[in-house]
Amino acid sequence: MNENNCIFLIKGYKIRSIAAKDDAAIAKIIRTNLQHFHLDIPGTAYFDPELDHLSTFYAERSDKRAYFIVTNEDDKVVGGVGFAEFEGLPKCAELQKLYLDETVKGLGLSKEMMKIVEVCAKKLGYEQLYLETHTNLAVAVCLYEKLGYESVPQPVPTVHTTMNRFYLKKI
Repeated sequence: MNENNCIFLIKGYKIRSIAAKDDAAIAKIIRTNLQHFHLDIPGTAYFDPELDHLSTFYAERSDKRAYFIVTNEDDKVVGGVGFAEFEGLPKCAELQKLYLDETVKGLGLSKEMMKIVEVCAKKLGYEQLYLETHTNLAVAVCLYEKLGYESVPQPVPTVHTTMNRFYLKKI
């Protein structure tokens, strides 16, 4: 897919596949959010080795992974969300790194982004989506539950050992 290709337009925002030019901006948004919620600690995405190069990580297995960037009318990155294979459960992908800049929170973009991930993951053959989060991210927890994600016990040991809430949804 061409990096300039807009795959979705929602509420005046473009949602497209990540490109290398987006890496620094989305890493900053993710880290800023985690700092705000006191989750800039080991065992969170804050320290993921691929965080500064998300475009490379998702491009390595484009048959199994995708990451979407949200941009405003000035083409500034204001958020992102992705998914990748999750080996802990059959035909399962993990919803990953859903974060927005403070300037666009409360507009309903997270809900729309999650719907895009669900559709795209299903097209790649996944039958369920797993996600992990933390109780500090209360707004996110409410959104996941509202969208039909069911709380489950931690299915397998994970990289993000600080996370304390786990969800699953059939897609």
